Amino acid sequence: MVRVKVPDVVVRRLVNYLRILKEKEASPEDYISSAELAALAGVNAAQVRKDLALFGEFGKQGVGYPVLMLKQELVEILGAGEPVSVSIFGVGELGTALARYLTTRHRFDKDYPFHVKALFDVNPKKIGTTVGGVKVSLVTEVSELVKAHDVKVGIITVPPEAAQEVCDVAVRAGIQAFLNFAPVKLKVPEGILVKYQDVTSDLQELTFFLRQRMER
Repeated sequence: MVRVKVPDVVVRRLVNYLRILKEKEASPEDYISSAELAALAGVNAAQVRKDLALFGEFGKQGVGYPVLMLKQELVEILGAGEPVSVSIFGVGELGTALARYLTTRHRFDKDYPFHVKALFDVNPKKIGTTVGGVKVSLVTEVSELVKAHDVKVGIITVPPEAAQEVCDVAVRAGIQAFLNFAPVKLKVPEGILVKYQDVTSDLQELTFFLRQRMER
């Protein structure tokens, strides 16, 4: 497959297309049109065709895309068929909820790629306990466990004042990508990926659009 530079917004749409296709019951003979996929994804048909055309020609003009084939192509494009080992830093309410969600998804969906392999905290009362069958370990054990489980992705759910230190420790241990829930900008070496998740900001965006709608 030819690797191309893909904008983040396109990746988000591809993930959405794949989610839609996974939820759709289909046989090898079933097709989905760009218009139908667009309607389910909340975009327009031209955008769907443009996004998919970045990676090749998957459909038939006037017919659409073979559902099963397109789903498999998107799995390959997104690397969604490969197991990904994940660690969570901070086993408070949010970290615990995420750990339970991810471990439950993996338990009941054999194709779910994200495996929680390690949980870390500094609270002595939590060390040695388990969440979703995964033991909570001290942060001092990061290097050992990251190497043992080949962890490449870390989820940060610690307080903002601890996030940078945790990130630094995780990077030195070999983690290459982070989903950061702490409301702070992280400084990372070149090549390390960080995606920020701010629930407050997301809710603020929603209330802004709701207010606009009400004022119309």
